[in-house]
Amino acid sequence: MRKIQLLTYTFLLILFSVPFLGAQISRIDSRITHLDNPQDSLPTDSASPRVRLSRDPVRKTQNDSIRMRGDSLPSDSIKKKKAVLDAVVDYTANDSIVLTAGNWGYLYGESVVKYTDISLKGEKIWMNMDSSLVYATYGLDSVGKEFGFPVFTDGGTDYESKTMKYNFKTKKGYITNVITTQGEGYIVASRAKKNDDNSFFMREGKYTTCDDHEHPHFYLALTKAKVRPKKNVVTGPAYLVIEDLPLPIGLPFGFFPFSEKYSSGVIMPSYGDELARGFNLRDGGYYFAINDNIDLALTGEIYTKGSWGINARSSYRKRYKYSGGFDVGYLVTKLGEKGIDYSLAKDLKINWTHSQDPKSNMFRTLSASVQFSTSSYDRNDLNTAYTPVGTNNTKSSNVTLTQKIPNSPWSFSANISAAQRTQDSTISLTLPNVTVTMSRIAPFKRKDAVGAEKWYEKIQLSYTGDLRNSITTKENKLFQSNLQKDWNNAMKHTIPVSATFSALNYLNITPSFNYTERWYTSKIEKRWDADQRRMVVEDTTYSFNRVYDFNFSLGFQTKLYGMFTPIFSKNTQIRHVFTPSISLSYAPDFSNQKFGFYEKLYYYDAEGNWRDTGNKYSPYEQGMFGVPSQGAQGMINFSFDNNIEMKYRDSNDSIKKISLIDNLGINFSHNMMAKEFKWSDINMGLRLKFSKSFTVNLNAAFDPYLYRAETNDAGEVTSLRRVNELRISNGKGFGRLKSTGYSISPSINQDTFKKWFGGGDDKDKDSKKKEEEPRQSENNLAATGEEEERKSLMEAKKDDNQYDEDGYVKNEIKWNLGISFSMNYNTNKLPKQAARNDYAEYRGTLTKALSLNGNIQPTKNWSFNFNASYDFDAGKIAYMSCNLTRNLHCWSISASFNPVGQYKSYYVSLRASSSMLQDLKYEQRGRASSYDPNWD
Repeated sequence: MRKIQLLTYTFLLILFSVPFLGAQISRIDSRITHLDNPQDSLPTDSASPRVRLSRDPVRKTQNDSIRMRGDSLPSDSIKKKKAVLDAVVDYTANDSIVLTAGNWGYLYGESVVKYTDISLKGEKIWMNMDSSLVYATYGLDSVGKEFGFPVFTDGGTDYESKTMKYNFKTKKGYITNVITTQGEGYIVASRAKKNDDNSFFMREGKYTTCDDHEHPHFYLALTKAKVRPKKNVVTGPAYLVIEDLPLPIGLPFGFFPFSEKYSSGVIMPSYGDELARGFNLRDGGYYFAINDNIDLALTGEIYTKGSWGINARSSYRKRYKYSGGFDVGYLVTKLGEKGIDYSLAKDLKINWTHSQDPKSNMFRTLSASVQFSTSSYDRNDLNTAYTPVGTNNTKSSNVTLTQKIPNSPWSFSANISAAQRTQDSTISLTLPNVTVTMSRIAPFKRKDAVGAEKWYEKIQLSYTGDLRNSITTKENKLFQSNLQKDWNNAMKHTIPVSATFSALNYLNITPSFNYTERWYTSKIEKRWDADQRRMVVEDTTYSFNRVYDFNFSLGFQTKLYGMFTPIFSKNTQIRHVFTPSISLSYAPDFSNQKFGFYEKLYYYDAEGNWRDTGNKYSPYEQGMFGVPSQGAQGMINFSFDNNIEMKYRDSNDSIKKISLIDNLGINFSHNMMAKEFKWSDINMGLRLKFSKSFTVNLNAAFDPYLYRAETNDAGEVTSLRRVNELRISNGKGFGRLKSTGYSISPSINQDTFKKWFGGGDDKDKDSKKKEEEPRQSENNLAATGEEEERKSLMEAKKDDNQYDEDGYVKNEIKWNLGISFSMNYNTNKLPKQAARNDYAEYRGTLTKALSLNGNIQPTKNWSFNFNASYDFDAGKIAYMSCNLTRNLHCWSISASFNPVGQYKSYYVSLRASSSMLQDLKYEQRGRASSYDPNWD
């Protein structure tokens, strides 16, 4: 009986002791786990407690301070749990961390859990210590507003949602109301499952480029889809929704590729129709992403009435080396009906720009600006036909290669240039134009100078050699031309020698000698046509010919200063700088027979006598560098320049300077060795500088001689003959206005009047400071390497408008107006009536040109700009182009129209702002063209 009682008591003791023993073992195990890393056993920051889970739930360290002396269990009697994770899980919370007996951890306040390259942030995070499960959700503030939405980051991709469940071991999760950025757009899904390969499946999703995620202005509703971050989205049935209104525009399936690197792809065409060429597909093709330095886009266009075209565009860039691009197009235009008014035009366009980085080579540079096209290309290309480019009558191209020799005054330059006039298809081509230059040197200057500088050491000389080959012809005859007969080629050598000496401390004396030599490969021979009583070209011979000339000159120049204090202000001073210059020059008569540059004309009269016509001609007068002048020249050149400035003290006691006349110059010359017409025209120039960007130049020429009229039998004036009589000798002034002209191009904007009349300066400075503050903060972040705080995608979009005291939006109207006006006056028309051999004057003609351009931005979303030109002869607007745009947040609408002129048209476009959705658009254009009849 005692044995039975003893066994019973022992059984009851063991039965009641087991729970306490299990609790004690669990407590020891928990303490060992938390003391595994002693420095993390207590939070370093009361506001941010930090706990670390090791790979083994139980791990001993040298710092373990707990020992179980009364532990009767063997040290290895408890089986070690197999590690669930293969890396350390770090978790922190700004508010608090709560660990429960059920091995659950609760993190509150901006919590973060990190595992390898995976991180999860949220206001509330729950995690299981015995498994790899984690759950995150948002928080609510005192007014019930949601904040602290979970953000899951994996492989550089962020997913923001309202709730998220994730398994670190399987790398799978379940997400609700998720938002992630892919390319230029956003993917929003109400429910999604994340896979271990970082892709996820979703239902009831949206794809949009609008950043208003709660109510996007438009989106593609995706019934179900699979998303591969940074790669693509594959979707099932999808339909378009605009302003929460589903449209009957759907897709059975969809594929949206994403790539952080630029890649090759199809360029979708745009459609339209034109009355002359029919319906069309334009600007469609393929884009080749060749490498990081160069790309290529091949596009084409086709019309239902037979016209077509192809185009190749490319841009290239090599850092610290060069950059540029080219655009080549070929266009076949068919217009009219066969047998009636059919026409066929084949046009070519080549545009090329190239610029070299100065750091790549300081001695060799290559630059190019080529704009070559056939005369009708711009008129036949729809992209330029209704723009100012289509009305451009001239084009120029230039390619230049320059080479400098190190430590030498020598440099070489090769140039190719072309000038086109599309009105009559004339082209002027220079191929090549090689220039060899030696900069100014002092050949007699001593290397090791001792004492004062000698007079001969001031002698300097330079050299310029110019080799040129050019032609002026029609486009269709350019490639049929003969290099020897049709092209004009020559070479010119120029050697100026000069020195400057000072006399009387105020006078600069400059003697100089200039030598010019020309090499021609052809010359012409003329004969006298007795019937027509004029010279005619008889033959052209091709051989090497050398033509030269030279001249001597001696110049005197000084400066005189004058100061004047006006009566109206004693604190104001006006300074006048007068710069007179007089030079003497001499050149012999190169028409003399001993030089051989001119030929006399003889002929046989009716009686067979050999007679001198008294006329001379130069066989080289067709040369591009000209010929030496006839007659000896002993010139006295006069030049007078004036500059007037005013200085005054303003209210802040600072000195201000105003330019009254930037330059007023007068120059003329007198040829002492000429037999008649010794005085040249009097040339005047005036430059007024109102501001740094607004300068007015006015030039004028005055003729000092009189004219007499030549009339026919009917008494009509046929010509005016200049006579060797000065106007001033006949009481008609120094000279008659022969020609004048000026051009101005002022530009004003909303800040112009503030600068002119003051006021608003402090406000402008304050606004600039406010604009610069965020920029400076961004620059500081970039300099320190700190990342800018991430903005939540879930939060409502902030209103960035500024409001006044009454609650109205502050809006500064920005505008700009540019005016270009030019006027020229020339006396080139004969008088209507005049007596024979009586004094007469040419009548003047006045030509004016006016063009306007401007833009106005009444609000930050509206913009309007225009470009117009006025024809004064016709008395109407010659051309006008207007553009109106409206930013609709994620959409944009634009309208361009030409209301007057030959190219009346309009074009309206509504399209998504994202470059990836440029094919999501609606276009409407006018069918009018220059070939349509006038329907008005």
